[in-house]
Amino acid sequence: METILALGIGVLAGSGVWLILRPRTFQVIVGLSLLSYAVNLFILAMGRLGSEVAPLLADRAAGDPAQYADPLPQALVLTAIVISFATTALFLVVLLASRGLTGTDHVDGREREP
Repeated sequence: METILALGIGVLAGSGVWLILRPRTFQVIVGLSLLSYAVNLFILAMGRLGSEVAPLLADRAAGDPAQYADPLPQALVLTAIVISFATTALFLVVLLASRGLTGTDHVDGREREP
């Protein structure tokens, strides 16, 4: 399970960095989204990967922390998802405004041959 998650994080991060280095702004936006997904998975993995663990304590007595899921990384990832969605929406609005003003979506403003 850990190997698959590590490979997934690596592929998402590598693809995100590669797309960020591309000259078109839409590819940069997709790259930022992929990179944020990789960071979210990384933060979630830091909260220990465990299946069949209870999310809440059964009673008021102190229990063994190894038997329960850690809610802090889950809360951080949920907050990060909301922030990345708002940031992506803002980037798309700026992309559309820039394309409307300049007529291109290249970073340097010039059209290039494919």
